[in-house]
Amino acid sequence: MERKTTPKNKAQKTAQSREDRLKAALKANMGRRKAQAKARAATDTPRDSGIEDTKRQD
Repeated sequence: MERKTTPKNKAQKTAQSREDRLKAALKANMGRRKAQAKARAATDTPRDSGIEDTKRQD
């Protein structure tokens, strides 16, 4: 006779697959955030030097 999976066993498998999906989503999200941070760091220029020139002096 075939054994059917018990609800406890099925719940454990479901929880594990959910955990795996969340882990993969988190890893992808962190990768995107790192790429965005690198892109922003590469395009950022120092803004302190331009502030003094734009102020109006009387």
